Amino acid sequence: MGFEERLEAHRVELTGYCYRMLACAAEAEDAVQETLFRAWKNADRFDERKAGLRTWLHRIATNVCLDMTRSVQRRALAMDLGPPAPGGSPLGAALPAAAFVQPVPDQLVLPADGDPAELAIGRETIRLAFVAALQALPPRQRAVLILREVLCWSAEEVAGLLDSSPPAVNSALQRARVTMSARRRSGGSGEVDKDLLERYVEAFTAYDVDVLVTLLHQDATMSMPPFVWWLSGREAIRAALSGAAGACADDRLVRTTANGSPTFAQYRDGEAFGLFIVDFREGLISSTTTYLEPSLFALFELPMTLKSPDRM
Repeated sequence: MGFEERLEAHRVELTGYCYRMLACAAEAEDAVQETLFRAWKNADRFDERKAGLRTWLHRIATNVCLDMTRSVQRRALAMDLGPPAPGGSPLGAALPAAAFVQPVPDQLVLPADGDPAELAIGRETIRLAFVAALQALPPRQRAVLILREVLCWSAEEVAGLLDSSPPAVNSALQRARVTMSARRRSGGSGEVDKDLLERYVEAFTAYDVDVLVTLLHQDATMSMPPFVWWLSGREAIRAALSGAAGACADDRLVRTTANGSPTFAQYRDGEAFGLFIVDFREGLISSTTTYLEPSLFALFELPMTLKSPDRM
């Protein structure tokens, strides 16, 4: 296998790492391209006796991501930016997309196959709630937590990568855990309830508000980036859906996956309208996040117009 092929074999894992660091798929892909370019350009400096290729690439990727975080604002979910809105209130003004954690297609950041336990960890650690909580950490702490708890590197390996010491790495990890515990909201569980999802889709396409609400957790949330507007609780969501006068009744859905969760491309009058992600907890829907940004469809290789019959 040539050197370029060896580099390419690490693309998915590197993209997952950079996405967790940057909370944006496009920026993660840019970071990986820069990482692989630097590695290729400096191939003559790579000494496998000192460090393996995976370690070397993650060192470069970490430096690239740390440089990128110096020039951008911290991305968040709507729930991090303000209090919940009353049911039925208007969306208000939109913020730039750069204010929000952006979705990522599963195939960009998760291997097509592998150990089921590792894949489960991979899915859990790209969920929107987890990625948003990561953004509350200082960038070096963020790198430590991802390397130690997601990629399962040893303290010694992380210390070598960050030019630090194992005690300093363990101290940073402990601080990161405290922050994550305080900020992370429950975004869902690993298992998708297929029956629940099917009932949700049927109720959504029929715009049956009563059924939709029964499928929600009592403390479910609903948000629509790029708006700060978000709702908390069944009754607020019921009020918003009831006041929309069947706005989604004729919309069509195309199934995809993002952030380890069931995801749907939503088409209105045959045109790309939004991308919404559904998370579950304890047999009910815990959150829906609808990105009202049709430009995301290209990232997911979805058509901008839909004329063929519905498919799931």
